[in-house]
Amino acid sequence: MQRLAKNIEALVESYNSFGLVNPAGEANLPSRRSVEAILRELGELVFPGFGEMEELDKSGLPLVATERANRAARNLVREVEKSVAFAIRKERNGDLNDWKGCRAAAVLLVDDFFDELPAIRGLLRFDVEAAFRGDPAAKSTEEVILSYPGLEAIMVHRIAHFFWVRDVPLIPRIMSELVHSKTGIDIHPGAKIDESFFIDHGTGVVIGETCVIGKNVKLYQGVTLGALSVRKEDAVKKRHPTIEDNVTIYSGATILGGDTIIGRDSIIGGNVWITEPVPPGSRVYLHGRDQVVEGKAAKG
Repeated sequence: MQRLAKNIEALVESYNSFGLVNPAGEANLPSRRSVEAILRELGELVFPGFGEMEELDKSGLPLVATERANRAARNLVREVEKSVAFAIRKERNGDLNDWKGCRAAAVLLVDDFFDELPAIRGLLRFDVEAAFRGDPAAKSTEEVILSYPGLEAIMVHRIAHFFWVRDVPLIPRIMSELVHSKTGIDIHPGAKIDESFFIDHGTGVVIGETCVIGKNVKLYQGVTLGALSVRKEDAVKKRHPTIEDNVTIYSGATILGGDTIIGRDSIIGGNVWITEPVPPGSRVYLHGRDQVVEGKAAKG
């Protein structure tokens, strides 16, 4: 332990040299732990009684919802305020002297979010039904809510997407990565996903920032909806595919590119590689070393 004092001194010096410090008392950054706690509160507002340590008395539900919503809102305002301040600091090259505008903006954003929460819950109702309908192993919608990682991932995505489209930095990505680390499902908060979305099993699913997914789409584990290019200069372009309504994509399929559209009512087989549009009503699958689209073979 004789070298410890020198090591600590070198560590502290690195704080000054390299930065990458989030100090209190300045325009601080949002807390990952706080965002995680907020997501738990919001999850219990969306599906009350499913995450409780004790049974929820239905007659007391309005009071419980009021207490929980107020607590979540207070904490969310604090973290959104930090994120808004971060955005302004970046814009002004580190100069931020007045936090009052950040607080007001955060309050407005959180009010807007709670305006939208019943509609988010309505979308999730269709997602629950899609999971129950789409998985023969599901014995009840309650089982889906309590245990399906795909539902948890889409619930967090629908919350994170609200803040993403309103240009709140940091928090949407924190939310998406928290649920990614828990479920193995990586959905960028920028992806646009319509109702009745179901991810079966889920591990290894990747959905990129500019994906557009229609109604009644079902994905299996290991599906990648990704980009053909990862160049920084392409960040503002549509880089990820569009999946139209009523499409099923089986495990291990890779679909890449912003111009790639999977037409409605198509079935995409496992382990295929797609980088160009697929017509509506298609069946894409591997036959030996060939990839077949509606009987039209393309060398694999």
